[in-house]
Amino acid sequence: MHVLYEEDGAFKTATILADNETSLQVETASGKRAKIKTANVLLRYLEPPPSELLGRADSLAEGIEAEFLWECAGDGEFSFSDFADEYFGGSGHRATPVEASALLLALHSAPVHFHRKGKGRFRKAPPDILAAALAGLEKKRQQALAIERMVGELKKFRLPPEFAPLLSQLLYKPDRNRFETRALEAASADTGLSVPHLLEKCGAIPSAHNYHFQRFLLEHFPRGIVFPDTAIPLLPTALPRANVQAFSIDDAATTEIDDAFSLQPLPGVGWRVGIHIAAPGLGFAPDSPLGEMARERLSTVYMPGNKITMLPATFVERFTLAAGRECPAVSLYLTVTPEFEIVAHETQIDCVPIVANLRHHDIEPLFNEQTLAAGLPEFAFNAELKTLWQLANACEGRRGKPSAMQGNNDYNFSIDGDPADAESCRVDISERKRGSPLDKLVAELMIVANSTWGGLLAEKGVPAIYRVQHGGKVRMTTSPQPHDGLGVAQYAWSSSPLRRYVDLLNQWQLIACLNGAPPYFHAKSDALFAALRDFELTYNAYAEFQRGMERYWCLRWLRQEGVQRIEGVVRRENLVKLDHLPLIQRVNSVPELKSGQRLRLSIESVDYLTLELGCRYVETLDRIEKLAEVPDETLEVVV
Repeated sequence: MHVLYEEDGAFKTATILADNETSLQVETASGKRAKIKTANVLLRYLEPPPSELLGRADSLAEGIEAEFLWECAGDGEFSFSDFADEYFGGSGHRATPVEASALLLALHSAPVHFHRKGKGRFRKAPPDILAAALAGLEKKRQQALAIERMVGELKKFRLPPEFAPLLSQLLYKPDRNRFETRALEAASADTGLSVPHLLEKCGAIPSAHNYHFQRFLLEHFPRGIVFPDTAIPLLPTALPRANVQAFSIDDAATTEIDDAFSLQPLPGVGWRVGIHIAAPGLGFAPDSPLGEMARERLSTVYMPGNKITMLPATFVERFTLAAGRECPAVSLYLTVTPEFEIVAHETQIDCVPIVANLRHHDIEPLFNEQTLAAGLPEFAFNAELKTLWQLANACEGRRGKPSAMQGNNDYNFSIDGDPADAESCRVDISERKRGSPLDKLVAELMIVANSTWGGLLAEKGVPAIYRVQHGGKVRMTTSPQPHDGLGVAQYAWSSSPLRRYVDLLNQWQLIACLNGAPPYFHAKSDALFAALRDFELTYNAYAEFQRGMERYWCLRWLRQEGVQRIEGVVRRENLVKLDHLPLIQRVNSVPELKSGQRLRLSIESVDYLTLELGCRYVETLDRIEKLAEVPDETLEVVV
């Protein structure tokens, strides 16, 4: 006697060796002996041998149509063996083991038409459920055909028409439930190309610049970068006019001019130094439409050839410290002795005449370490700049810390053309050594302002957001704690309110403090902690995007200039800083060299979509450079 039984969802056959009522000892066709439960047995039979039953039944089942079976079956529950008797011969006929097994296989393989009820029993699906299931199967079949068609088009580097409205989703947030995504992934696997590279070959990515920019916008500006219409407040008119001649110091591309300086002689005392910060906080409150816009964006986004401002351009233009205007400002006035000691300070809200916007490229050829040593030539504000520089040196000495700018480089990108059409653009990259007298002047006076105002807010018990450094780690907090890297008791960013929300928030708090009004943000308020957390995350994300876009334009520059070989300096292990570019590149072929060792590399490949640069080590050069130690607090004095 042989048996057909079910085990682990599969049908098997065997010969009975011993029948123990609730279990059977059997021998399978392969000769293996096993113990099975009697409850799992579906059919007992004499012929054919176990090795032949399922093969013959499977051949017979191929000719059985599920639709016809469904028509033949009654509405109630039934056993496959009873149904086999009726199907293969009608009344009085008993189906052979092969016929019964064939019908079992046919029923089992048609789950849409027949629902299993256990141990060889079935029930046909109700008509409405069957119709819905068949419609679903047809839909899947059509989708499979569509996927096959789309994969074929993609492999020929043609974009299927269904892809056009879904490109952003397919590139940046693919939904694997969509058959377009599955087709794209299949074509990517077949071609060996990444999804972005495949879509680029299909003409779906107009430029790599657009690819990177749109990905950033989708994540951080899902509603777009156009500001909603809102009323731009007028400049305050009731402010006292400062009796100064103030000037700013910025690079050529700066439009959000946040800070300016003034210098007045004080006979018998020394000087009165003014540090004037633009006062957008006088124009709107945190809960106003403009305040909500600033809170949402949190910072201006910078990138070569473009920027996304934190505030509308019309508002920035109204409050920026532009030359030839009298601008509202929060001003810190320092009383400085001839020995450059700061003996007193006061903070005022006033209207400051801005007489000049000095630009680095105009002033640095005239005001630098060499001209200071040899004697400054005649130019506007030369005496004021020298005095402020001397004050900056004294401040640096009192802090006991070297200038945070020292030994690092700035890189300015000039993009001639529309960045969206990068192929037609020309990019120029200029390198500028930081730590110049102008850099030190601005950095040190900003440290004075930010630490002084942080101390004032702490003294008055007004909540603010501070930057703290301890053990080399910089973090933001609402507690006025020391910043070890700068050597100050507290440090509250307050000097860039047109482009950083934390500075604007601190300015609102400072204005309230000076006016004797309740602060906008109270201690331990959810709004204060949320602003701190969101700003830190967003500011870091914006900075990462800026670095990515700078890398993109560096790769463009390498191809534009036809650079085949380039020199660099080993930073550590196989990390190499390329000369005259803000690029630190990992080069696996670099042998074990000391930090500071100069070498020459070959440019092997450039990928604008992944921003990967392939370099190969060529040779070690004789000279070794002493690497500048770039302190962790470098970002603290960016103005």
